[in-house]
Amino acid sequence: MEEVIVVEGGERLKGEVQVSGAKNAALPILAATLLAEGSFILDNIPQLEDVRTMTELLSTLGAKIISRKSSLYVDTCRIISHEAPYELVKRMRASVLVLGPLLARFRRAKVALPGGCSIGARPIDFHLEGLRKMGARLRVDGGFVEAEAPRGLRGKEIVLGFPSVTATENLMMAATLAKGKTVIHQAAKEPEVVALGHFLQTMGAKIEGLGTETIFIEGLEGLQPAGYRIIADRIETGTFLMAVAAAGGEITIRGACPEHLQTVINTLMDAGLEISWEGETIYARQSHPLRAVDIVTAPYPGFPTDLQAQFMVCMTQAKGISVIRETIFENRFQHALELKRMGAEIKLAGKQVAIVRGGGKLSGAKVRATDLRAGASLILAGLAATGRTVVQEVHHLDRGYENIVEKLAGLGANIQRLKGDELLEQAFSK
Repeated sequence: MEEVIVVEGGERLKGEVQVSGAKNAALPILAATLLAEGSFILDNIPQLEDVRTMTELLSTLGAKIISRKSSLYVDTCRIISHEAPYELVKRMRASVLVLGPLLARFRRAKVALPGGCSIGARPIDFHLEGLRKMGARLRVDGGFVEAEAPRGLRGKEIVLGFPSVTATENLMMAATLAKGKTVIHQAAKEPEVVALGHFLQTMGAKIEGLGTETIFIEGLEGLQPAGYRIIADRIETGTFLMAVAAAGGEITIRGACPEHLQTVINTLMDAGLEISWEGETIYARQSHPLRAVDIVTAPYPGFPTDLQAQFMVCMTQAKGISVIRETIFENRFQHALELKRMGAEIKLAGKQVAIVRGGGKLSGAKVRATDLRAGASLILAGLAATGRTVVQEVHHLDRGYENIVEKLAGLGANIQRLKGDELLEQAFSK
């Protein structure tokens, strides 16, 4: 039977928690190892389903992967394939990130169209338009993107229609081996994009403008293998901050990167969460009722869409009415329906606006995780609720949170992961 996460609400959080490496930095950096022949050592790699999918994909292409706790050894000397199969790509949208590196180094690639969370349409048009402008011949057929550039890619000026993170990453990787200079306008500025750029620079790439809306890349004939330490996961950090905001208590978060979360921190402080930080350590305390605060999700440095669901839970516990506008994905309020089953007062105004009347009590219920961040929000709701909450379809959480049950339990939460039959046995034993 499928596993579930069971939360008994009402426990205030207390203690310390260590943040893992960022999934959304690890995945493109793993893809970037395809750009050079040799051995790489990557540290602070999170143990997640998405990371396992990416390493399995690299292995299918011919890379040798050795895992040692939070480190990965990647040997790309014997890449034997340029095709990313549907069986792997369908499990994770970020698999499309191998398209640019394969095309740049081997001058051909065949990559299945991606899958991932069901939070709305996320086309790869910007990826394809940019690669086509760089001289690639592309064909989309039978669920695959087939690309070739027999004479290699050529540097060009590319204007993205939206600061897409994965499009920026794919085109940046492709441009490192293109002939001449590539300029990416309206580029994504997320810390994970900057981390990829820094990794490419350690490989010898010539890149300027990281963290700005215009990135300049001077293509080279080749790159060299390098080592790198993955940055802290800002979304996991934000999730723990919102957990203590929703449930109450006082926690210390170690290994974080506060400068990557300034918009989130400022918003939570406006809502009444007490936050301070020093170096890589963040201290958070919730001792008074929260205040309602409006948010609008936006590309970095705006409020991240990946923390919108968790923040909605916080607003169910706040005094007043808050308005949450989702501008990145058109189908990212699925968690709202599950929260309403727990007693939350939430009104949806179309697909992009949620109005939350806070201050009411949440009651434990059986709920369903519809995607990765929705799953996290339901756990947070369970922490704040009275009674038992059972979160189903928790496989989504395995894609983006390393040991979230164990970490929350270490903070004093009454939470455990059970198989469905174990939960049934518990019910009959009471």
